Amino acid sequence: MTPTTDLRLRFAALALMAEALHLGWEALHGGIVTHHLLQRADLPGLSNAWGLLVLPALAAWAAGRWPAPAGPRRSFLAGLVLPLLLGAALSLAFQAQLQSATEALFFGTLLAAVLLPAHRPECLLGFVLGMSWTFGALLPTLIGGLIASASWLLRSVARWAWSVAGRA
Repeated sequence: MTPTTDLRLRFAALALMAEALHLGWEALHGGIVTHHLLQRADLPGLSNAWGLLVLPALAAWAAGRWPAPAGPRRSFLAGLVLPLLLGAALSLAFQAQLQSATEALFFGTLLAAVLLPAHRPECLLGFVLGMSWTFGALLPTLIGGLIASASWLLRSVARWAWSVAGRA
């Protein structure tokens, strides 16, 4: 087995264990939570149990970007920890019903995604991990995926425009 595959399996197993503990706690404290879209009971609900599939997959994907032993790990760890803290702050503001703080954090996330490479897998994993204790893993993955896609698209267009301007 290659070192990358071994690392991916370890990350996935760690994420699976963490999510299993989270869901076990939920099951023992009133049942596994289901989140309805737009917080409306007449819309479909997404169970937190999806985290058993989503989080290990995201962890394995992010582990593929882990630097070689001689490579710098600082950018990888920053790309994991900073979105994790941002997602946790967003979840905390939402749970505390601080709507203005929630909005500011969300739009700040969008702005940061334009300026920083938020499309990297470790950024998405950190964001989802930070929000999963409040929203489960699926909703943050969908929202984070949209933010990551916008980040990738805007940065790609900017890179293309910069290269075209450099040729002129």
